[in-house]
Amino acid sequence: MSHSSDDALLPLEAVRPATSAKDTKGAPVPAPEDPVARVAVDSPLPHLDRLFDYLIPAALHETAQPGVRVRVRFAGKLVDGFLLERVAASEHEGKLTPLERVVSPEQVLTPEIAGLARAVADRYAGTLTDVLRLAVPPRHAKAEAEGLKEAEVSKGTGVPQVAGVSKARISKEAGVPKGSGVSKVEGVPEKAEVRKEAEVRKEAGPPDRPEPATPQATTPHAVTPHAVTPGSAVPGSATSGSATPGSATPASATPGSAVPGATIRESATSGSATPESAVPGATTPGSAVLGATTRESATPRSATPGSATPGSGVPESAIPKAVGQVGEGKAAGASQAEGPALERVVSSGAGSSEAGSTQAASPEPSRKPAGGKAGRVGEVAAEASAWDAYPAGASFLGALRDGRAPRAVWSALPGAKGWAGAVAEAVRATLDGGRGAVVVVPDGKDVALADAAFARLLGPGRHVALTADLGPAERYRRWLKVLRGQVRAVVGTRAAMFAPVTGLGLVAIWDDGDDLHAERLAPYPHAREVLGLRAHRAGAGMLIGGYARTAEATQLVAGGWARPIVAARTTIRSLAPRVHPAGEDAELAKDQAARQARLPSIAWRALRHGLESGPVLVQVPRRGYLPSLACQHCRTPARCALPPTKTAAREPQAEVPPAEPAPLCHGPLALRGGHAAPYCRWCGRVDADWRCASCGSPRLRAVVTGARRTAEELGRAFPSVPVRTSGRDGVLATVPGTRALVVSTPGAEPVADGGYAAAVLLDGWALLGRADLRAGEETVRRWMNAAALLRPAAELVVLGDAALPAVQALLRWDPVTHAERELGDRAELGFPPAVRMATLTGVASAVRQMLDEVRLPADAQVLGPVPVDEAGQERAMIRVRRAGGAALAAALKGASGVRAARKTPDVVRVSVDPLDLI
Repeated sequence: MSHSSDDALLPLEAVRPATSAKDTKGAPVPAPEDPVARVAVDSPLPHLDRLFDYLIPAALHETAQPGVRVRVRFAGKLVDGFLLERVAASEHEGKLTPLERVVSPEQVLTPEIAGLARAVADRYAGTLTDVLRLAVPPRHAKAEAEGLKEAEVSKGTGVPQVAGVSKARISKEAGVPKGSGVSKVEGVPEKAEVRKEAEVRKEAGPPDRPEPATPQATTPHAVTPHAVTPGSAVPGSATSGSATPGSATPASATPGSAVPGATIRESATSGSATPESAVPGATTPGSAVLGATTRESATPRSATPGSATPGSGVPESAIPKAVGQVGEGKAAGASQAEGPALERVVSSGAGSSEAGSTQAASPEPSRKPAGGKAGRVGEVAAEASAWDAYPAGASFLGALRDGRAPRAVWSALPGAKGWAGAVAEAVRATLDGGRGAVVVVPDGKDVALADAAFARLLGPGRHVALTADLGPAERYRRWLKVLRGQVRAVVGTRAAMFAPVTGLGLVAIWDDGDDLHAERLAPYPHAREVLGLRAHRAGAGMLIGGYARTAEATQLVAGGWARPIVAARTTIRSLAPRVHPAGEDAELAKDQAARQARLPSIAWRALRHGLESGPVLVQVPRRGYLPSLACQHCRTPARCALPPTKTAAREPQAEVPPAEPAPLCHGPLALRGGHAAPYCRWCGRVDADWRCASCGSPRLRAVVTGARRTAEELGRAFPSVPVRTSGRDGVLATVPGTRALVVSTPGAEPVADGGYAAAVLLDGWALLGRADLRAGEETVRRWMNAAALLRPAAELVVLGDAALPAVQALLRWDPVTHAERELGDRAELGFPPAVRMATLTGVASAVRQMLDEVRLPADAQVLGPVPVDEAGQERAMIRVRRAGGAALAAALKGASGVRAARKTPDVVRVSVDPLDLI
């Protein structure tokens, strides 16, 4: 059989059978570069706490950038997640599921916060998803769109585009967004930089509008995402773009951020400045910060950059552990030599300012001080600084201003000046050094005080306050300003510990002993520990402040990780109030009924004398009117005798069961007012016909008197004096300096204008008698927080025995010695913070099963389980040495993952280092 020559010349493709359309129908086309996305899927299951690989379609190539919110299909459902990394290939051999969509192009999760969330999850035996739920607020589309609109407007004004918005993909070569119209800083660029810029402009095409003619435009740094491997922390550093010779970029300008009022300062020296890292957390202690200047202080206490001796003291880059025992057995006043000690620490960063760093000829002229007079940014105020009263205060501020990372535990002085001004000065010094700051305070009242101090000292628009009562839209709007680098100073409650501040230089926490700093949601982190981890990872300074001192802060000082900042004893005595315990023998000799009286005669005298010159504070440890009642005749606690509000319906039975007593509520009774009937605190119903079950008497007496009842009694005793209350029903931030009685619960004391003229601390037994490991420490903290609001040498009456250690600490105003003694007692008994401890709480069978299955460290000690309530819940405690805390958390997390994979119905709550151990 012969073939024609034409058939022999046919190409191979002509005779090959056509490919079926079913093979390619609906198949997504992968992205041209790094088509694999590693996503942290929103799943609460601990055995799924790892990253999952997804395919990035070509349509999402521009928007699917690290840090954005995405929607993916997981286990047959559409769930939320965060894209943490893009890689070229996946270790998974099968077919990858594509991303469904990018929720928003806003890169809300920075590498620094992702790494911090991973570290927090590992420390507290939690999951990355639970921590990210605390770190990143819910999206508000309208607030986000407003920010995008502002960014579009700023493109035509020469202001850099907002960072974190991946509307145009950031170029890897030069770090210039496509079509942004942002030019290089005017100067003499290198040839390679000109060639790279030309390539980027060629790829981007013509800009949306002509480039601005001003030569003061800044070049945004290129953000390089870091790899996130399953089970490992996300690195928090990146390479940054370089500044051209003869120019300097302000350190507050983040990649593409729009900084209001930011200007370019001409360099006073030739040569290029060392570029600042573009990713938060990459700034190393002591490194030269781009745009940082040497400022002449108006006061002689300021330190100039480069004054520190590199290589001395303890390296700030060291792991936070005991690097040398620092004795604190001395009294708080023996801290005269702490200045040189702190100086050695704050000067021991990873290096001092480089010799070739740029010094600006003049700071920005656009800022004005709080008084409204024209001034320069970073100029030290002419008035006396609050840190002048501390021997180590000037060196601490100087270290922050020089870009180093000091870590200090600050015992604040009492007085009407308060603490907010000193914290604001520390933040201003950090901003002067070209870095950002995060300040965490317990509640909204403290946020209001710090917000006012920051606005007065920093000027308008240089900080934001983040609180829960702002509402979702306003809170997300302010959080976006921080993310985009428009603001580099943040103050807020515990949620602000994850604020994505660019170039972090200082984290501060005020009153770290307040239980409001402990998160109520899993994995239950504490703000002090989170900020400590963040300071260590980012190479930032840390300030732990308060009028009292916790055992945890004392542990940091004893281990050498931090240094104390304490004023001299003469300064403390001049500002502290005059404390009079109510149980002194001299007073009991004058008033025999003072032992049983709730307000003895010394307290009445202090109230009368104080009201002659100003407001008087009365602290009551219990809120409400009469929160606890008892029978007046036999003192039996009053309990509700009504049946439960609702019971489960029973099936009808053929045989009538024998008569059984009807179940009762048995909740505690209380009174809401002087003319109200007693009500049950459990079921909420009024029991007007109550009679004592023991003696049958219908008469009641108060066991505990609340703040409202106290205010009512004082109002009758002083009819011409106004009475103000501050507590759960309404917290007052400030009160005027006129004569008034201010009745407050602990933690809700308002600040008086000029300070209180006197104060009375009632019911000390209610604070000291609590069944709590931290009862003494908490009592000292609450008393000192109230006493610090008084005027110098004002009279303070405390209802407590003068021989008690807590009362002695208040008498001498010596919280350091009390904290050292508390730490020593806990170390001897094996309680935190001398050891690490975890608790397992749940159904008895589930707790015992988990204890049998978990692989604990060799030195672990199991205590319990013991019942915790009447519902069958039990709790077991596991204790290990401090060095074994990481192994304990990993073991408990693994055991929780095994139980979750088995779909065990009974949940066991795991809590590492909880506050409520007893």
